[in-house]
Amino acid sequence: MIIHVIKSGDSIWRLSQQYGVSAGRIIRVNGLENPNHLVIGQALLIPNPYIQYRVQPGDTIGTIAAKFGITVNEITQINHLTNPTNIFQGQRLTIPIIFHRVAEHENINDIAGRYGTTVQAILQTNRMSSPSGVQPGMTLRIPQRSKTVIDVNGFTNIYGQAGGQIVRDVAHNLSFVSPFAYRMKEDGTLESLDDNPTIQAAQSNMVIPIMCITNFSPTEAGTELAHTILSNPTLVETLLTNVINTMKNKGYRGLNIDFENVSPDDREHYNHFLERAVDRLHREGFLVSSSLAPKTSANQKGLLVEAHDYPVHGRLLDFVVLMTYEWGYRKGPPQAISPLHEIKRVIDYAVSVIPPNKIFMGFQIYARDWLLPHVQGQEAETFDMQEAIRRAVQHNAEIHYDEEAQSPYFRYTDNQGRTHEVWFEDARSAEAKFNLVKNYRLRGVSYWVLGYPFPQNWELLADTFIIRKF
Repeated sequence: MIIHVIKSGDSIWRLSQQYGVSAGRIIRVNGLENPNHLVIGQALLIPNPYIQYRVQPGDTIGTIAAKFGITVNEITQINHLTNPTNIFQGQRLTIPIIFHRVAEHENINDIAGRYGTTVQAILQTNRMSSPSGVQPGMTLRIPQRSKTVIDVNGFTNIYGQAGGQIVRDVAHNLSFVSPFAYRMKEDGTLESLDDNPTIQAAQSNMVIPIMCITNFSPTEAGTELAHTILSNPTLVETLLTNVINTMKNKGYRGLNIDFENVSPDDREHYNHFLERAVDRLHREGFLVSSSLAPKTSANQKGLLVEAHDYPVHGRLLDFVVLMTYEWGYRKGPPQAISPLHEIKRVIDYAVSVIPPNKIFMGFQIYARDWLLPHVQGQEAETFDMQEAIRRAVQHNAEIHYDEEAQSPYFRYTDNQGRTHEVWFEDARSAEAKFNLVKNYRLRGVSYWVLGYPFPQNWELLADTFIIRKF
């Protein structure tokens, strides 16, 4: 996909003509609610001009994939097929193959640049020996970019039937889903959670449900609760027994451990808890993972990070989730929520002590709006990316892009004369984060938190990676 940044004079119709893609497709992949009103600096995804195929009698996903020289997974992913065996005659499928008709005054270098490939790759794909053979009117097959296979996790904090629907909406792009969270009690029991619809939605869409446990709540840091549990071997065993019973009863296949605000004095207690969790849960065939506060060195100080022993987590657990977000804290001053240069510092340390193939990079999919001037303790408003664009359009605000943080932002004045600053994510910032996953060869991406619409993210994710299904 191409990312186009809106400049003066741009319109959806002009972009459609420029890139040879229908206006409807551009509107759809970007989730544009007001396509006639674009703002300067807005980033739009331009979808690839993939071919459309009508299912013929006797076709299967396998035979269609073989016909075009691609994989079954590529077809199922781009068409959001939850059951690839259930296709029917006449069904229209998108095939991730591009054919380009050479225009007048267009050369092969222009074509290679447009699709992000090389002249040599185009020649090889079309069995041509020389660029001079490319002539106007000729149709060329554009070589596919190789895609990295990754795992994708999504945390969700909405329960009941609504939680199930949220999972179904994006299940084609998930390997795991993690309802957050079962909070532990001082006696080692667990608070209840209405997570059955979420688990059922996951299981019916080839997504592995991961149980989450935590020690904190919106009103309690959980430091004392963590000490109570972790320092008492009997309570540790009681908690793990209750976890295992819940996992078996509900159909979970893995556990995510999220102890936060743990006292540095309980670091070794936490490490011992992980050892016991792995020993007991692996014997039952369950995966074990943890969520880790963003840390840039082994000796970093602070309640959030000191008890999180990265090397131990990396050695014991099946994978870890780096919580690489919240620099733009809702009660702090306005800034990028997930600045790329800060994320990179965390990953640089993490890969030095944890195998990269065990690391999920955290990716927040919400935006924030701060009032200016910022007053200490004043809380920003949190909402989805669609609302961020809605506000930019409403106030005709020019969108800027912070190159260091790789994050978009804008300012506007409300009807009370107050100035606001909004930081959010768009196709450019998502692409930058995906490049980190590829460059560091990480296991994948973990989203916090499902339920915030962000159409560009899901389109770009599927175009960049093959999502592993189990």
